[in-house]
Amino acid sequence: MKHFTLETDKDGIALITFNSPDVTMNVLSAGVIEEIGEWVETITVDDAIKGVVITSGRDNAFCAGADLSGLGDVFGAAEKLSADERSAMLYKELYNFNAVFRKLETCGKPVAAAINGLALGGGLEITLACHFRVVANDNPKLKLGLPEAMVGVLPGGGGTQRLPRLIGAMNAFDLMMQGKMISADKALALGIIHETAPGAELVAKAKAWVKANPEAKQPWDQDKFKIPGGGPYHPKGAQTFMGVAPMIRKNTYGNYPAQRYIMSCVYEGLQVDIDAGLRIETRYFTKLMQRPESRNMIRSIFLSKQSLDKAGARPAGQKKGAVDNIAVIGAGFMGAGIAYVSAMAGIEVSLVDVDIAGAEKGKAFAQKELAKRVSRKKMDQAKADAILARIHPTTDYSVMKDADLVIEAVFENRELKAKITKMAEEHMPETSVFGSNTSTLPITGLAEASKRPENFIGVHFFSPVHKMMLVELIVGKKTSDYAISRALDFVTKIRKTPIVVSDTRGFYANRCVMRYIEQGMALLSEGVYPALIENAARMAGMPVGPLSLQDEVAIDLGYKILKQTEEDLGPEAVAGPTAPIIRAMIEKYDRKGRKNGKGFYNYSDDGKKRLWTELDQFAVNGVLAEDDQPTPAYIKERILYAQAIEAARCMAEGIVQDPREADVGSILGWGFAPYTGGALSYIDTIGAADFVKRADELAKTSGTPYEVPDLLRDMAKNGETFYGRFGKEKKAA
Repeated sequence: MKHFTLETDKDGIALITFNSPDVTMNVLSAGVIEEIGEWVETITVDDAIKGVVITSGRDNAFCAGADLSGLGDVFGAAEKLSADERSAMLYKELYNFNAVFRKLETCGKPVAAAINGLALGGGLEITLACHFRVVANDNPKLKLGLPEAMVGVLPGGGGTQRLPRLIGAMNAFDLMMQGKMISADKALALGIIHETAPGAELVAKAKAWVKANPEAKQPWDQDKFKIPGGGPYHPKGAQTFMGVAPMIRKNTYGNYPAQRYIMSCVYEGLQVDIDAGLRIETRYFTKLMQRPESRNMIRSIFLSKQSLDKAGARPAGQKKGAVDNIAVIGAGFMGAGIAYVSAMAGIEVSLVDVDIAGAEKGKAFAQKELAKRVSRKKMDQAKADAILARIHPTTDYSVMKDADLVIEAVFENRELKAKITKMAEEHMPETSVFGSNTSTLPITGLAEASKRPENFIGVHFFSPVHKMMLVELIVGKKTSDYAISRALDFVTKIRKTPIVVSDTRGFYANRCVMRYIEQGMALLSEGVYPALIENAARMAGMPVGPLSLQDEVAIDLGYKILKQTEEDLGPEAVAGPTAPIIRAMIEKYDRKGRKNGKGFYNYSDDGKKRLWTELDQFAVNGVLAEDDQPTPAYIKERILYAQAIEAARCMAEGIVQDPREADVGSILGWGFAPYTGGALSYIDTIGAADFVKRADELAKTSGTPYEVPDLLRDMAKNGETFYGRFGKEKKAA
């Protein structure tokens, strides 16, 4: 076998070791499932084998789950069939997963799992099909969980049936609906596993249990089995199911079918025996795999993100390099965050500010964050001290003589940034790259201050740096492939997701997110209730409403950007519905957003917020009557279409050239409804022709934000999609 070895000891116990070659982690590919079927057959028919222990040959992962790219291949083949044939084909392929695991747990011999690394998704499901589970308690990176719902699918290897039969529906829902990953101790407390032990003792512990339990059976295969906490018609169990449906609706607004299908799998499956339950699970899995939400989420949130996380956007001919020493200029909130995540990744950081007190304050941010991790037992004090020691506060620019990369993170002021650039380049080595962290200022213009613009690039972090996963790398007119490659080395090392975009005002993410915020204010100016705007936006799948988002990013920042844009563009600057509202909020009311406790919302000391009651003054023609308010569906369309059209414009202008980067960037950068797969997948799913038709209707009533680029009209005419026209399939052809 390619992925497994099987060794039988003198007691007849077969040790099966999972160790796939040429991959960083064990995963359940089609080839792996086939081999599991082979060794399950062997242990079933071979009388010399008295029991089985399954373990991994890798410390980092017992098994990281199913190979989702394989699911995409299965669906690709199924798409060529009729609807009925497609369902039948998918059901057959997907049920094979369950059939193999079911045969393992009913092989008639005791089977134990010695789990030495993380076991997620299908990796945990194969252990649930074992009679005994012992987990390493000395591997701090070990996690267990069923995170499938986070990428739009459901546990399809028996997880929706075995887990609730082990720990009850309520606890199982808590793990599956939110995709939680838990520690060995938590899993032991819940009853998911039986024991923990040091990694070196796992196999011996498992073998001892196998020898002592020759007649082992799963709980659900034993007489008089009862579901912990009760099933759907048990008085206590019924309360769980009565509560879970409204909880799903509250948390997902009906946008994520995976959670709803998980509920159905558990509800229906617990009313029948395990074999019927597994068939129910596969039917829902088959149904789910034919929904666009699942396909889009798998592609963008898993496959595309995974590729970009590995520097998939690296220019041809460029090789990976080392980034071990950087300098960060500006120790404010952004600079301090960049220093912190860099030190966490093992990079030495010189944190430079105008005075040592400011630099030390920037380091104090890292100290505070590390203290939180230690208090929550996510890190020991020695490791925290080592990370903090990598940050070196200073006012001396000469420290940049050894820097692989210098990042400027000062205020959004062109003159200040030019001054910083010149000061830094007096000391930087020739091979070093200069990165400007700016959210709106065009990089080509900023690079004019540089004596080597080929090594100048935009490195746009999102706030807060330590929580936001996206980084935009902005390529100016003279930025070299070398500079792009080095920036990619840095971003991937700090475990962020990079996208490479061309230079323009606002770049990609901010151009698009401004359309979102603008539509919030446009609707406000049209007399729509603020609460309706905010709630409909969340119903559309956005993490926060547009008015709340403006408060979070700071209204005064929006004001500064507005003033800078007007200064740069002069008469060409176009004032939309945002401008008068932003001006009034700052100039008339000093409402800066959350930062000073008052914006579109009022913020109280207890953390609660309430919409400002005087927002109706911004309704140009007065607030609409209650019976004239638009429907939530209309508002959802307005805000999603405006963002998607701007993303399409960015593709048309060449600001973004890869639909994967556009989609992943839209989800990670500003939270574009993840269930859509991203802004371009949203258009592809609707279909270019239908999308353009509806956009034209919106343009007649709501203006220029809904005017589509010629690219979209051309795609509509030719029946094209973004992934078909610009994706890897097109490039390969």
